[in-house]
Amino acid sequence: MKKLLLSTSLILVAACLITSCNKEDDKEEQTIDYAYHAHIHAPSDGVKILNDMLEIEVEFESHSGEAVHHINVRIYNATDNTEVYNQPGEAHIHEMTGAYEFKDELMLSTENGFSDNTDWIIEARVWGIEDGDGEEMERKEFSISL
Repeated sequence: MKKLLLSTSLILVAACLITSCNKEDDKEEQTIDYAYHAHIHAPSDGVKILNDMLEIEVEFESHSGEAVHHINVRIYNATDNTEVYNQPGEAHIHEMTGAYEFKDELMLSTENGFSDNTDWIIEARVWGIEDGDGEEMERKEFSISL
């Protein structure tokens, strides 16, 4: 009787080990479809005037209703990639509603790194829990003149 019970136990343990999921299967099952989008509402494309205030408005959203975990908005020179703006200081915002609106203002001044007759790019990124998860990006280009 003991041999039958021991044999049955060993068979059950072996069956569990054979049919259990491996880590690769776990990763595939945990893939989240964030369906993220970053929409730059302001500034618009086109020419801006040196020493004017630049309005920044970006809408981040998940079309699948997932939390918006991380965001980033940056402005850099289109020619030499010199970065003059990078916000928010803490990218992790964890907005559970699936939508987050980022607003800010920036003076287009020489003190802030801008100059006349230059081209700039505003870039907005959104991503999930880990760096790169479901990452989406939008860019707009604008110019500065006197």
